[in-house]
Amino acid sequence: MHNKIQKTGISAVKKAGKLALQEYKKFHRSQINLKSGHEIVTKVDLASEKIIINEIKKNFKDHEILSEESGFNYKKSDYLWIIDPIDGTTNFTIHNPLWAISVGVAYKDKIIFGFIYAPFLGELFIAEKGKGAYLNNHKIKISKTAKKKEIHTFCHGSDKKSLLKALKYYKKQKLSRLDCRQLGSASMELAYVASGRVESIMIPGAHSWDVAAGVLIVREAGGKVTDFKGKPWNLKSKDIVASNGSTHKKILEVINS
Repeated sequence: MHNKIQKTGISAVKKAGKLALQEYKKFHRSQINLKSGHEIVTKVDLASEKIIINEIKKNFKDHEILSEESGFNYKKSDYLWIIDPIDGTTNFTIHNPLWAISVGVAYKDKIIFGFIYAPFLGELFIAEKGKGAYLNNHKIKISKTAKKKEIHTFCHGSDKKSLLKALKYYKKQKLSRLDCRQLGSASMELAYVASGRVESIMIPGAHSWDVAAGVLIVREAGGKVTDFKGKPWNLKSKDIVASNGSTHKKILEVINS
């Protein structure tokens, strides 16, 4: 079963990524639609989602699916596929290459696979529970960077409360650390934590489709992932901190101060 899940996940994100990359090169911002004041959806999100869902249904017709644009399919299954067809849609629309296709797989509410594919960058991040995290077949680990050189990232949900909490955090970290920045794609920021490119990511108002794949990838790379209270992140968590571990306590203090 696990080999089939891995093959399906890789195939799904790569097929969706191929189409998305073709559209990215000719995309114009006039094609966007607004879901809310802070959320964009494009025809590419929908096309990518369709490819991924079809690939899953072709191989696992009885599995449950949760996707950002379509919601649940309400199948009765211990397996749940969690999809963000394009994470970083705003980046996509302004021709910023930091966007990705993100697919996580849960079994009995525990994430067992994570796939994050950044087509423009040619980077495929994969993790299977208990078997480590990989970037293009090379094992990755979280950073051991000295505290003075830490770089933190942040993202936020679309509601005002989450936005204000993220801005407050950004101000505190920006004034006291080397740097803190928003890259615009939660899945890529999680992948960057896992691969040691940055030390952390915090997200108030995080949706499971934004982070499910990345959570496992960070954990399998040796990192720590919790909610803002310091409890291990799960599919019902409303906020998230992922880090290299050594900086985790300090981040929670900044968030909750």
